[in-house]
Amino acid sequence: MKNRIASRMSSISPSLTLAISAKAKAMKAAGESVVSFGVGEPDFNTPEPIIAAAKKALDDGQTKYTPSSGLMPLRKAICEKFKKDNGLEYEPSQIIVSNGAKHSIFNACYAVLEEGDEVIIPEPYWLTYPEVVKVCGATPVYLSCKKENKFKFTAEELAAAITPKTKMLIFNSPSNPTGAVYNEEEVRAIAKVCEEKEIFVLADEIYEKLCYNGVKPFSIAKCSERMKDLTITVNGVSKTYAMTGWRVGYLAAPKDVAKAIDSFQSHATSNACSISQYATIQALQSPETEIQAMVDVFAARREKILALIDDIEGVQAVEPDGAFYVMLVVDGLYGKSYQGKTINGSIEFADALLDGEKVATIPGISFGEDDCLRLSYSLGEKDIEEGLKRIKKFVSELK
Repeated sequence: MKNRIASRMSSISPSLTLAISAKAKAMKAAGESVVSFGVGEPDFNTPEPIIAAAKKALDDGQTKYTPSSGLMPLRKAICEKFKKDNGLEYEPSQIIVSNGAKHSIFNACYAVLEEGDEVIIPEPYWLTYPEVVKVCGATPVYLSCKKENKFKFTAEELAAAITPKTKMLIFNSPSNPTGAVYNEEEVRAIAKVCEEKEIFVLADEIYEKLCYNGVKPFSIAKCSERMKDLTITVNGVSKTYAMTGWRVGYLAAPKDVAKAIDSFQSHATSNACSISQYATIQALQSPETEIQAMVDVFAARREKILALIDDIEGVQAVEPDGAFYVMLVVDGLYGKSYQGKTINGSIEFADALLDGEKVATIPGISFGEDDCLRLSYSLGEKDIEEGLKRIKKFVSELK
C-alpha cells in the first residue's frame, strides 16, 4: 500500500505550546490551582460596539458568501487603516482578508515560495513560521539574535545570512516571543539590504499597537516604493481588539502577489466569516482611546512582571518593548536539580515548574532559544504576582 500520509506532513513539528497548554488545562480541570503564562491572547472581552456590529449583521441577514478577498467596505477600511497608521497607500485589490493572520502568513508563503528557496527567520521566532515555510517546500534558515541587543538582528547580520537561494525574510516587529521592536533607523537599514539583494519581506505586524515607553514600530514597506513592491504586510484584529476567536486577518501585497493569493484562497477556503468581517469594519473604526486603554493595562502588567523577575536570583528578563511577552533567561540554572531531577534545558525546566509549582510557561526551544522560557503577561496582575511568587519558590528549591 502507498503511504497513507503525504511525505510533506513529516516535516511538521508538533506544537510544544499546545502540549503545555493542554497539560495545564487538564490540571485545572482536575481541580489544581494552575497559573498559566502560556496564553497568547488578551484576557479582555471583545469591545461591545464590535459585538453589536456582528449582531446587526446577523439581524440584517449578512450570512452569505462574500468575495474571496473580503467585503469591499472592509478592504477599503483596511486601506484607510494602512494610510492612517502606516503612511502606506494601497488599493482594495491589494488587500486580501483571510481566516486570521496565521492564514494570511500561509497564503503569502504559498504564493511566492518554491522548492529550493530559502527563508531567513530570525530567532527566537514565532513557532509557526518555520512550519509554514517547510510545508510550502522551502527551507528555513535561522538568524540568531543576541540577548544583549534585545533579540534584534542588524542589517549586517542579515546581509551575511543571505545566499543566492534566499527568497524571503520573515520580519516580525513587535515580536512574538521576544517583544522586540525595531526603530525606523534599524528598519531602513534592513530594507536597504533587502532591496539590494531583491528578497521578499513578509512583515508580520499583528502586535503593532502594543508598544510601550514611547517606542513606535515602523513599517518596512514605508521605506521606499521598491521596498513596498517586495513586502507582504500581514496584520489582523486578534490582538489589538481582543478578537482572537473571530478569525480575521489580512494582508497588503503587490498586485501580482495579491492576485495569486486571491485565486488560491478562492479554492482553499472561499472567504473569511461574513459576520466577522462586518465586526472587523467596526473594529477598524474604533477610537484610539479604546485601544490605548488596553495598552495601558498591558504596560502596567509589563512593569509588574519585570519588577518581580528582577527580584528572583539566578534569572533575568530580556526587556520587551512591545507585544505582551517576556523572555525569561533561565540557562544559568541548568545543571541544577529539582526533587532529584536534573534540569538541562527549557523543556525540562518548564515541565518541572508545571509539575512542582503549577505554573505553565512555554519552553524557549519552541522558538529556537533553549536558554529561555516565554511568559505572557496577558493575564491579571494577581495571577502575575502569584505566578512569579511560585517561580521564585521553585528557583529557591533548585540544588
